[in-house]
Amino acid sequence: MKISGNTIFIPGSTSGIGLALALALQARGNTVIVGGRRVEELEKITTEHPELGAVAIDTTDPASIQRAAAQTLTEYPDLNVVIAMAGIMRIEDWHHPDTFLDTATAVVETNVLGPIRLIAAFIEHLQQQPDSTIVTVSSGLAFAPLRVTPAYNASKAAIHMLSESIRLQLADTSVKVVELVPPPVRTRLMPGQETSEFAMPLDDFVGEVLALLEAEPEAREILVDRVKFLRYGEARGDYDDVVVQLNAADPHGK
Repeated sequence: MKISGNTIFIPGSTSGIGLALALALQARGNTVIVGGRRVEELEKITTEHPELGAVAIDTTDPASIQRAAAQTLTEYPDLNVVIAMAGIMRIEDWHHPDTFLDTATAVVETNVLGPIRLIAAFIEHLQQQPDSTIVTVSSGLAFAPLRVTPAYNASKAAIHMLSESIRLQLADTSVKVVELVPPPVRTRLMPGQETSEFAMPLDDFVGEVLALLEAEPEAREILVDRVKFLRYGEARGDYDDVVVQLNAADPHGK
């Protein structure tokens, strides 16, 4: 993925990694459209950052995705990058169904079906662009599990394999598939994570991501140094140690 000159839609970018990435990419010479469910949040963002576009979208609602795609492609016909950023993470106890079934359903709806529906809404348009990219967002937890978030871990593992699979299918098109693999980052994804010493500072993460995109425009995975501990545990042969350390260190791994 080239670092500038794109038109980029980022559903799930009203806060956290999504918004920070949107601002950083806009500053690098891209046209960037943020997406989110709450219109008031989008209006606040575009008031503070009038250089950004905005489209309302609820990635758990297929009809909302179709409306947002139609609006985005009408207003931004040069769109060539979609970053499927929206995601949720929930603590669960899988001993009894009433302590996990609803949250697991919501996590899969948002984290797995959301990106699938987004790709479906934009894939034909992206294939018509001479240079286009789908950016999926998995997690270091796709490769090593945090004990208290089973559905989230599984959803991100699904996104990893989805990315690997559609990259093969789309190899005969102009569409690249790039997987962004964050470590824990200081955002509001989980209570307390925004100030956690265990998590990577948001600005540091986004800065390293942009540096990697610039240095490796053909990369299939974007891996900051801090996530490699989780990503390559099996390859290094210390997977069991990684799992122990992850669950001992994380503030939610009680």
